[in-house]
Amino acid sequence: MFHKKGNSIVIMGVSGSGKTTVGKAVAAEYGCRFVDGDDLHPPANISKMHAGIPLTDADRWGWLQRINQEMHTLNTAGISVVVACSALKRKYRELLRQHGLSLLFLYLKGNLNQVDALLEKREGHFMPAGLLKSQFETLEEPAGEETDCIAIPITDLREELEQILAVLRQHGFS
Repeated sequence: MFHKKGNSIVIMGVSGSGKTTVGKAVAAEYGCRFVDGDDLHPPANISKMHAGIPLTDADRWGWLQRINQEMHTLNTAGISVVVACSALKRKYRELLRQHGLSLLFLYLKGNLNQVDALLEKREGHFMPAGLLKSQFETLEEPAGEETDCIAIPITDLREELEQILAVLRQHGFS
């Protein structure tokens, strides 16, 4: 069962899929802490992305460990958290599951054209739209035994939130 105190929800997907917007809305709905994974990137990662250079697994590893530690610290204190994090590969999601976290991934699923249209509207982010294709190339969609990952089709914020709130109710997060 998933309860409001001491749990983590990761809103995952490619850059520009709406993770931060959706994550903030879910956190507000449930009175949880919100953490934007982008805020936890080291300066070197931000510089690479800003320059249009895709991150490697090695670049992401320390960042993902930092996110996991942040979730663990908050959950141990009885604080639930909603985190916006791409979590593109299965091994990244495995790392995020460390420390026995009570964790649920909500995957904002869309295609290249949908997300590209969303990126055209985004302003002031260090991740250039030119890296979107590399995000889709890196993405390993959750499947099969990753039962803690639920796909939410990208539509509009209202519909996405309705679907997410229904999923959370099904998982005992009320």
